[in-house]
Amino acid sequence: MAKPNMISKEKLIQLAKECLADKGIEKFTLRSVAEKAEVTQGTVYYHFRTKEQLLLDIVKDVCDRSWNEVAQEEDVIKQALESAKSRCGSDSFYHKLFFTLIVAGLNNEKIKEQLGSVLEQENKALAGNLTKIWAQSPVTGVSLEGWGVLFNAIVDGIALQALMIKNFPVEKAYEGLEQLVALLSNLAMREEGE
Repeated sequence: MAKPNMISKEKLIQLAKECLADKGIEKFTLRSVAEKAEVTQGTVYYHFRTKEQLLLDIVKDVCDRSWNEVAQEEDVIKQALESAKSRCGSDSFYHKLFFTLIVAGLNNEKIKEQLGSVLEQENKALAGNLTKIWAQSPVTGVSLEGWGVLFNAIVDGIALQALMIKNFPVEKAYEGLEQLVALLSNLAMREEGE
């Protein structure tokens, strides 16, 4: 028996994540979310007009939660890298979803626009966190905003390779990225001292 329409959008997102984990992206439907939530499909459609909109909201929720957790940490950059690494692998739920939406966004302007907004928010969050360790960019001509974009692209590139290459060395890739951040941080400190 379906419950009355007294379910929050946030609760539906949580249950949709569970549905995705149980069924996978290929078998994920709004009907399966309604069944999991014990509500009518109309209730799910009320909050999310399309399956893609629900998937986008899941991506946004994962990003927001991740950045909120990272912001609470003392060493935000190290925590951001740990968080990104934890979502990286051959069966990464988040990145499978993210890249599936990217493909859909290539032919759907609304999805493209919303994913672009998610990426812009991540770029800003990265740049904002970099200001906590760098007073200025360690490389002349590259702004902190530019570093946010570059680091976001590197993380997504590592995730894509981890999804596509069997036995991709995620640990080694992130060790290299941590060394790059450390090197750049040393350069930034030298620049400040001069």
